[in-house]
Amino acid sequence: MKYWLIKSEPHDYSLADLQADGVEIWDGVRNYQARNFLREMAVGDRLFYYHSNTKPPGIVGLAKVTQANVVDPTQFDAEHKYFDPKATPEKPRWQTVKVGYTSTFATMITLTQLKENFTPDEFAVVRRGNRLSVMPVAEDVAKRLYALADYDGTA
Repeated sequence: MKYWLIKSEPHDYSLADLQADGVEIWDGVRNYQARNFLREMAVGDRLFYYHSNTKPPGIVGLAKVTQANVVDPTQFDAEHKYFDPKATPEKPRWQTVKVGYTSTFATMITLTQLKENFTPDEFAVVRRGNRLSVMPVAEDVAKRLYALADYDGTA
């Protein structure tokens, strides 16, 4: 099992939305590095769910990968904002995963707390200007995040 951080703006799709839906496709990622991280994910991987573009931003809970190597259907829809005219069903350019809700932390781990507890080399989300929506999380960082959230790591 690996650990990852996924970012979403809460007004677009919050952790509460995922909780209500149960499982959802993580569509619309259009950054090659983030896409490559999505390609590395496996069923059961843990996802730290980060609310971005809000005050304060931070990690609000956990999700998990329920299906890996999913073709992002939005790339084929000419009416969708994530349409990619170079993608075809025979040669899709964008893969993703399905994610399932796990839990909501009692208290958000704010970006300020993350910056106080991690260096940019340890955890890329604290790096100034990091806008990547999907990134790996080292196991030792994940354990420290659990401690910050007062979460026992189960579920």
